[in-house]
Amino acid sequence: MGTPSLTYLQRQGLYLSIVIPVYRSEACLPALLYELTLALAPTNWDYEVILVNDFSPDHSWQVIESLCKQYPRAVGVDLRRNFGQDSAILTGIRLARGQFIAVMDDDLQHNPKDLPALVQVANVGEYDVVFADFGAKHHKLWKRVGSWIIGKIAEWVLYKPRGLYLSPYKVIRREVADEISKFHGPSPYIDGLLLQTTWRMVSIPAEHQERFAGRSNYGFWRSFGVSARLVFSFSVRPVRAVTWIGLFTFALALAAGVLLLGYGGLYPQEFPVELIGEASITIAILLGVGLQLFFLGIIGEYIGRMSLRVNQKPQTSIRSVLNRSEETTRWKSASS
Repeated sequence: MGTPSLTYLQRQGLYLSIVIPVYRSEACLPALLYELTLALAPTNWDYEVILVNDFSPDHSWQVIESLCKQYPRAVGVDLRRNFGQDSAILTGIRLARGQFIAVMDDDLQHNPKDLPALVQVANVGEYDVVFADFGAKHHKLWKRVGSWIIGKIAEWVLYKPRGLYLSPYKVIRREVADEISKFHGPSPYIDGLLLQTTWRMVSIPAEHQERFAGRSNYGFWRSFGVSARLVFSFSVRPVRAVTWIGLFTFALALAAGVLLLGYGGLYPQEFPVELIGEASITIAILLGVGLQLFFLGIIGEYIGRMSLRVNQKPQTSIRSVLNRSEETTRWKSASS
């Protein structure tokens, strides 16, 4: 059977696709699907819920299989190994057929009741991405601080508009989703890809709930990894900053050297030659070694990520798709 045409798929198009990466959330999924059904029932929208199992070590995939039998709108996607949250999201976006694509977490901290409001704002047409802005978050202090730091880094690296909260709960227009789906690097970062594609973004108030069950899968080091992807994968501004730091350090060292020699020449009694020599050598060695290690680390990050890209490390690999026609799945796979 040949690959179906785009016209065929457009006729099969939906209004809304909801992409949910799944990891260690077997206890949350039944309640999540139930709450989504209740929240979207008054809208009469034609929608689908794409559950992407990122090789969860619990029974999440078995729960997804059961939910796909119970809910015809549910689409189950099983990955062959753990590729990371953003890769799972990008996989779901590529399979999505909706005019609008919502991305939300699997633990019910993102209230499904806020979804219609997010979609309605996106439907106005002025904005390409609509984020949920949580006034009060049920997160630990270090995680809230980390989120603030990531936002500031995004302002510097990707020119994120000030005051815009990069929430994991968002709605994306179809055209923008198609653009970010073209990225095939090994370490995607969804918000970074969105900021490279459009600045037509807005945040609207939304409720942040307590996690339904279990605990968060994002510890300190995983959150730190998100920051690293943002800094090193989407901009060359850090390298330029290193250049300016080097120039500033050189100028500062030169000025200090001239000042030291001049003051020592004017007041030799206060600066014995031995003292000046030892201090100068020690400071120069420490400063030089520290700067070299720092600069080499920055350059090494870029080279390492370039190596992964050149070696074509797989971004994702799908083992199984449930509740999706073979023709549509094949067409989306060929396009992605």
